[in-house]
Amino acid sequence: MRRSDDGYVTAETAVVLPTLTLLALALVWALMAAAAQIQCVDAARAGARAAARSDPPATAVAAARAAAPRGARVGLAREGDLVRVRVESRAAGPGPLAVSLRGEAVALAEETVG
Repeated sequence: MRRSDDGYVTAETAVVLPTLTLLALALVWALMAAAAQIQCVDAARAGARAAARSDPPATAVAAARAAAPRGARVGLAREGDLVRVRVESRAAGPGPLAVSLRGEAVALAEETVG
């Protein structure tokens, strides 16, 4: 008597394909979140550089916003000789995947050097 394996391949495919699809979506989301995190850090650096050059605060914030992800919040603070820029954003995602991202940079004001 010979056994047939015709139904097993279909059942395995029905289980594996949705799992692979979810895995692929999770990887895409993780890449997008990592890219947004890098944008936050780069934006904070750009704002800190501009503020350290003694650019007006509005110009430094505009430099940070230009490099930041869409909808990010930018904060600029002066602490003695240091300029601190913080950029905060949310990574898009459903439910608990919508995580907060933050980048911060500190620079020494140029007028204090030398």
